[in-house]
Amino acid sequence: MELQDNQLNIELSEEIAEGIYSNLAIISHSTSEFVVDFIRIMPGTPKANVKSRIILTPEHAKRLLFALQENITKFEKQNGKIKIADNGFLPPVPMGFGGGEA
Repeated sequence: MELQDNQLNIELSEEIAEGIYSNLAIISHSTSEFVVDFIRIMPGTPKANVKSRIILTPEHAKRLLFALQENITKFEKQNGKIKIADNGFLPPVPMGFGGGEA
């Protein structure tokens, strides 16, 4: 396939296409990068492992924020508002586990 100058050919393997379920994300940052750890917490399990870690430049982190905002807006127009607990800034940690950030 011949690509134009401004096109990018993106390939998605079967393994990656399956995805990884996560119900908690912990975000940290330094002056040069944002680190997003995706974690799966299961009931009755005292330990949760990081399933995926994504490292972004601050510029790309902000682009991700805008892309998520745009897609959430589109989703809510089609499906209604996404409801989250109104307890201040952070939603509760899923399934009654304590600690961490959302």
